[in-house]
Amino acid sequence: MRILLTGKTGQVGHELERSLRGLGEIIALDRSQMDLSDLDQVRDVVRTVKPALIINPAAYTAVDKAESEPELAMRINGEAPGVMAEEAGKIGAAMIHYSTDYVFDGSKDRPYLETDPTCPVNVYGSTKLAGEQAIQAAGIPHLIFRTSWVYGMYGKNFLLTMMRLAQERDELRIVADQHGSPTWSGTIADSTAAVVAKSIQAPDAIDWLRQHSGIYHLTCQGQTTWHGFTQAIVAATMTGKTPVLTPIATQDYPLPAKRPAYSVMSGEKFIRNFSDLPSWENALASCLQKKTGSDNL
Repeated sequence: MRILLTGKTGQVGHELERSLRGLGEIIALDRSQMDLSDLDQVRDVVRTVKPALIINPAAYTAVDKAESEPELAMRINGEAPGVMAEEAGKIGAAMIHYSTDYVFDGSKDRPYLETDPTCPVNVYGSTKLAGEQAIQAAGIPHLIFRTSWVYGMYGKNFLLTMMRLAQERDELRIVADQHGSPTWSGTIADSTAAVVAKSIQAPDAIDWLRQHSGIYHLTCQGQTTWHGFTQAIVAATMTGKTPVLTPIATQDYPLPAKRPAYSVMSGEKFIRNFSDLPSWENALASCLQKKTGSDNL
């Protein structure tokens, strides 16, 4: 199977390039080779590569900056996936795409199901929802994996920021009233690779993907707050003196983009159809055992 992988230098793309090895001919591209803000280039790349499967982790992920760049965020997160899906339809290809817990408004107090109504509260969530809808409208075999609170030992993310700040400061004030499921980029990549492996074991991989088409929640299991996540990070990575971790409310740390107060998602559908998912605590431990950066590859 020829697989086109976008965003290979991103957190998830970096891990996917590792996890997908041996599952086909991987054409992994970075933004300089496939810029999702250039829709003509997106079309040209798909037509040139002619993949059987497109895996698209590339995205506009600057949640707060998206509030001031809604057109660019929509082009990358909403329009480009639709273009990929349209081109995939012309060549009989399938698509795996990643979305977000931020398609929900956070008003519930139990894990969101794939069938729950969406209602984004920020530009980022709205653009990611538009991408989901564009792929579905194309009518191609597709898997849309919603994930959340993504971190890893590569790139810029909450884990690496907290590890650095914990070394530099005596006190960290961390939001404690937003609830979600921290999800290691390695978990996303390995779980995706397990799905791809199942598809190529079937008599017809594309038909198998068509039969399983839909939205799935791919997150580590369990839930915590940003404060709870930081407590676990500090406990696992620091010895000796540690900073005081002070819980604060969202209103005490204002940001341009509103966040859902509760965005935990149920992974039962993914587990039932594909494979098990680790707890966020076990995934964090596995992540911290990995070496940083390019050593992962």
